[in-house]
Amino acid sequence: MTWIDVREYPFESRYFDLPAGRMHYIDEGAGRPVLMLHGNPTWSFLYRRLLKRLRDNYRCVAPDHIGFGLSDKPAGWSYRPEDHADHLGAFIDGLGLNDITLIGQDWGGPIGLAYAIAHPERVSRIILMNTWAWPVNRDPHFFAFSAFMGGPIGRLLIRRYNFFARTFMRQEFADKRKLTPALHAHYLRPLASPEDRTGCLVFPKHIVASTPWLGELWTGIPVLSTKPALFVWGMKDVAFRDKELRRWERAFSNAHTVRLAEVGHFVQEEAPDELANAVITFLSKTDPA
Repeated sequence: MTWIDVREYPFESRYFDLPAGRMHYIDEGAGRPVLMLHGNPTWSFLYRRLLKRLRDNYRCVAPDHIGFGLSDKPAGWSYRPEDHADHLGAFIDGLGLNDITLIGQDWGGPIGLAYAIAHPERVSRIILMNTWAWPVNRDPHFFAFSAFMGGPIGRLLIRRYNFFARTFMRQEFADKRKLTPALHAHYLRPLASPEDRTGCLVFPKHIVASTPWLGELWTGIPVLSTKPALFVWGMKDVAFRDKELRRWERAFSNAHTVRLAEVGHFVQEEAPDELANAVITFLSKTDPA
């Protein structure tokens, strides 16, 4: 891909075959695996700086969900989060990952936690940024967003104008200067054509439409509640607030939180050094002697 800045993203592309298509992923370094999961409208590019910091000591694996990044974008597939979770399970099993440190942000949180809940023996540690994994259909904050962005007008805006990646993504930065044109291009190009945007436009609707699945997830969270956990939270996020962070803190008894006062939704882009430092400290403290 000639549009990718290889100085920013100097990784070898790999592909995993799924029934829906080929899933692109990065697999760098050796050691205990650290699995990094993105949300909407991003891809593994989001984790490039964390990958560079960790790959000397850990095996860093970062897939692109089907419909995002350099993965296939098949017509006619569902793109529901629960089906992404099934893909992730097949991917983890295919790579034979065990003793996993799971990192999730945005939709990467519930998609990754679905695997962790089903296979708690294979996930050792959890790191979350600005995400959720419970029903929000009765929360006006989320319901209004899902109804508009997942409804006919929102879907049209995404399909025709790439609205989610072009406009809404910028609004989720506290410091919009951090989203430079060159950086933004790496999120726009994978969704360049209307046909490529189905995954991006399906996710907002399923904030509410996948309520039964999210309810099952939250019911299962207690099987993970004593695992070492780290929350790195952008406190100026317009989507996931202090309210959501406090719910995570109540759910995990062995957790540490890093609050980033001047950071928005995309912690990986706005505070890459703070994130990497927090993750490295957490991993070093929880690695076996």
